[in-house]
Amino acid sequence: MKCAVIGGGAWGTALANVLGANGSGVALWAREPDVVESINAARENRRFLAGVCIDERVRATEDMHDAVRGAGLVTYAAPSHALREVAGRAADAVEPDAILVVATKGIERESLEIMTDVVGEAVPGHAIVALSGPTFAAEVAHGQPTAVVAASASPDAAALVQRVLSSEVFRVYRHDDVVGVELGGALKNVMAIATGIAEGLELGHNSRAALITRGLAEMTRLGVALGANPGTFAGLAGLGDLVLTCTGALSRNRALGVEIGRGRTLNEALEGKDTVAEGVLNTISARALAEREGVDMPIVSAVHRILFEGQSPLLAISELMRRELRAERD
Repeated sequence: MKCAVIGGGAWGTALANVLGANGSGVALWAREPDVVESINAARENRRFLAGVCIDERVRATEDMHDAVRGAGLVTYAAPSHALREVAGRAADAVEPDAILVVATKGIERESLEIMTDVVGEAVPGHAIVALSGPTFAAEVAHGQPTAVVAASASPDAAALVQRVLSSEVFRVYRHDDVVGVELGGALKNVMAIATGIAEGLELGHNSRAALITRGLAEMTRLGVALGANPGTFAGLAGLGDLVLTCTGALSRNRALGVEIGRGRTLNEALEGKDTVAEGVLNTISARALAEREGVDMPIVSAVHRILFEGQSPLLAISELMRRELRAERD
């Protein structure tokens, strides 16, 4: 199968490498000329995934129409804030029977839509699969065992993605709860910022465990309000991704939170970064979505106050601890 991957960052490159290693020919679109040059000339994405040898079946290009033309599987891995524009740019060249995979995690700020809905509107008329789960791109690229979820309203599309991506080191499970899988992938980034802030404040392991657990409760609460299966949040795209992102040293969102907990402002923490901490934008979207649905998400609200309203992290944590006493389960 000819495949296209749209997005030449670390995650898009890692997925292209998985597809290539499984025998597919892959056209990887990147907007950065240096990324295209380094992949094609040196078999390495020196900007975003240095030290990883790119499979020979992966060809990088700056021409998105060329990338998607003839591809039976098109995977989108662009940042959430740019996904609609990027996906729409070559929509006219996507093959009529192509299956679309959305590997971007997020909630669009303007529409409050999940990423599969964004791509479905930008490139209409296709079966769409959400790909999510606990994944650090560098570990996937180095062949470390990883398990993810492919969720779709089309069982056939999910099964095809499962077959094409699965290998001895990359295991794909099928799922039918697209909303739950997508929300898990988006909201865990906000919780990772929260746990990073607590770590930066040196509040200890008790605080981190409490934030992860209560964060999962908030994620589930919003998901159920939007029609998701609560059980989805106990799986790879929920608890699995949440634990990884809140505790892993490679988590950009956790690292951002640590810096803020140590006293840096959001602008200072973001300065000079070449990669996106999706949790920053997702905090805005998650808070707006919770308000629209009438769902209580105190951790999300606390992160929003710290990032965008100037509240001190210590005060935000104190307010969380002083909330009205209640039962653990809703």
